Amino acid sequence: VQLQACGGGLVQAGGSLTLSCRASGGGAGIGNMGWYRQAPGKQREIIARITSTGNIHYLDSVKGRFTISRDYAKSTVYLHMSSLKVDDTAVYYCSTVPPQTSWGQGTLVTVSS
Repeated sequence: VQLQACGGGLVQAGGSLTLSCRASGGGAGIGNMGWYRQAPGKQREIIARITSTGNIHYLDSVKGRFTISRDYAKSTVYLHMSSLKVDDTAVYYCSTVPPQTSWGQGTLVTVSS
């Protein structure tokens, strides 16, 4: 499955962004999917995941601010981020859960103070 995340950019603290991730290839976008991020100097972490049955889990640090959703018809997973903080600055990736062995390019989110 090929996954392409997009929608990142520069935003001020307190602002919002919506990322999208379109899946293509065999079985695209029908399994458990997740959003991950890697901040400078830190390890990549999973911040939100959505199962094939719609169960959703968030990392505590983004709970209440980020919302993951999916559109099966479009084979797309979304991450709506609000009340962004400087600490949310990172490259954001989408992948399956557990993640595929290869990662897409990711999309950079920069939150300024």
